[in-house]
Amino acid sequence: MWVVADEVYAGLSFEAPHHSIAALPGMAERTLTLGSLSKSHAMAGWRLGWAAGPRPLIQHMGTLALCMLYGIPGFIQQAALLALQDYDAFVEPVRALYQRRRDLAHSLLSGVDGLQCPLPEAGMFLLLDVRGCGLEAGDFAWKLFEATGVSVLDAAAFGPTAAGFIRLGLVVDDERLAEACRRIARFAGQLRAAAPRQKESA
Repeated sequence: MWVVADEVYAGLSFEAPHHSIAALPGMAERTLTLGSLSKSHAMAGWRLGWAAGPRPLIQHMGTLALCMLYGIPGFIQQAALLALQDYDAFVEPVRALYQRRRDLAHSLLSGVDGLQCPLPEAGMFLLLDVRGCGLEAGDFAWKLFEATGVSVLDAAAFGPTAAGFIRLGLVVDDERLAEACRRIARFAGQLRAAAPRQKESA
């Protein structure tokens, strides 16, 4: 049995350090670890990542990549080399930035009636369960944008367990993020206030 471990957020873990499953006893020979600089170094548009695993599997992947991709532009390879040579110096300020924004967004949204706001343990996104507001996540996202100008993503695209959630990116400055959260909170409050009237009219 193989394990494919997506560890692109390894450097952006907040309270608890990341532990790679490949480092556990007996797992190195059966684990394919995927990495990327897209999140940790804000290189999302450069489409560079890697896989680390047992040599025979990586050799097959190399052949497949050669047929499908041929190669990555040289300047992107040079940027990745620099990023990896001084990984912590680049990643730690980014990790601290996202943790601060996570705490800011969570403090503004966690007590809002109709919303459930789990505290993310890593990464650059926050998921909000909006089912308590009486709308599907997709409808919530569109109506939120139309009413307030705040753009979020229906998280259902990430699988059944994310249905009912919207994804908020922690990718703008603190002031804009705080204002977006306040608008989301007001919008949720308006939906909750309108819910009894909708039931009565039905």
